[in-house]
Amino acid sequence: MHIIILNAGTGWHTAELCRALAERGHGGQVLPYEGLTSRLGTGPRVTRGLSIAGTELLDADAVLARIIPSGSLEQMIYRIDALHWLETHGVPVVNSARAIERSVDKFYTTALLQEAGLPTPETVVCEDAAAAMTAVLEMGDVIIKPIFGSMGHGMVRVSDPDIAFRVVRSLEQLRTVFYVQRVIDHGGRDIRVFVVGGRVLGAIERHAPTGQWRTNVSLGGAARPFDLPPAWAALALRAAAIVGADYAGVDLLPSADGTVFVLEVNGIPGWQGLTQATGVDVAGAVIDYVADRVRTGARPATDAAEMPA
Repeated sequence: MHIIILNAGTGWHTAELCRALAERGHGGQVLPYEGLTSRLGTGPRVTRGLSIAGTELLDADAVLARIIPSGSLEQMIYRIDALHWLETHGVPVVNSARAIERSVDKFYTTALLQEAGLPTPETVVCEDAAAAMTAVLEMGDVIIKPIFGSMGHGMVRVSDPDIAFRVVRSLEQLRTVFYVQRVIDHGGRDIRVFVVGGRVLGAIERHAPTGQWRTNVSLGGAARPFDLPPAWAALALRAAAIVGADYAGVDLLPSADGTVFVLEVNGIPGWQGLTQATGVDVAGAVIDYVADRVRTGARPATDAAEMPA
């Protein structure tokens, strides 16, 4: 079995995936999105295909879509469209282009979670700076997040109106979309649940460094294994299904009043913190899932319409 890993480069996660492939006797390549070349048209000299550095992606048994590098709007749309095209031609893509489109956009994810009835923090999304300031003043203590972003980067917590005004005006100059979310009292911790193929693989409890509010392990947060209650596991599975993710990192936020909010569904998740804290072979589980999809031609219920409420 030959699996192509599309990524921005090489690193710990791609090394883990290649290790898991080799241990299971599968072949694999790590190829950059920037090399995508499509040949289209009608004529004797045209060989239709989609390749990178001479490797034809349509010949792969499956494609693992890892980190999509930043680029212009045209570049990003082209890369996602290429994933759609591979799926159209019968190549399993994990995660699918649709799941990536849904999960990479915080507005889209939050809207889907809300429509499905999952608990989500109060959030205002807008382009107008005045509307963003109104939301800040109404909520009092908020986090302003980039609508596209990960690992806690670019988030600002503000409660002072004057500081909020400076932040909003600065972001307005960048023609940003404002994603303003009420701060939830969570005691400096959250839960990251890793879902693969419709089952919970493992969970960690993340704690923010002293004096900080962000729990991301990449920003210094501490992680430890967490015994996930069944109701919380059901929330995570439902959230992953709603965005249609084959595998995902689902962030749960237990509040002081007992409500467990679904904060985020990461469709291109990292798992180094989970592996270090629990010893779970996440890369192996992802590769096993992809191989099962190739062998059976089927996938578990990873769409909200297929999951029990």
